[in-house]
Amino acid sequence: MNHQAGFTLVEVMVAIVILAIALTGLTQGITTALASSKESELQTTAALFAAGQIELLRAEKGLADGTTDGDCGATLPLYRWKQTINPTDIDGLHDVDVVVENSQTGAEIYELKTLLFEVPDDSSGKVKTAKPKTNQQ
Repeated sequence: MNHQAGFTLVEVMVAIVILAIALTGLTQGITTALASSKESELQTTAALFAAGQIELLRAEKGLADGTTDGDCGATLPLYRWKQTINPTDIDGLHDVDVVVENSQTGAEIYELKTLLFEVPDDSSGKVKTAKPKTNQQ
């Protein structure tokens, strides 16, 4: 009998098909991981910028109710922001909403909502002070 060692054409073709399927899956997995990483980067940057806007409002005095917007500067050209400050039922308490969007598509990337309190101005010009309690017997 004549036994030849080696692979048949069918075995080689099956091996190539299996390798092609494996490489396609690997490529798809790497692409998905990279896209997920980029999305995470966009979300994190937007979250940090929104938190920074809130901190700027806290640092400044005189919260003005209304809506303002702007871009995020030359270092972050992919982002635009919009902040809305609304009064609440409690005097001095403001509802603050900061939205960071994609500057090219206008799609919302991140939204941060919080409440900020600022001592209201007394229109009379008088400073209110608490009277100390005295113990009289």
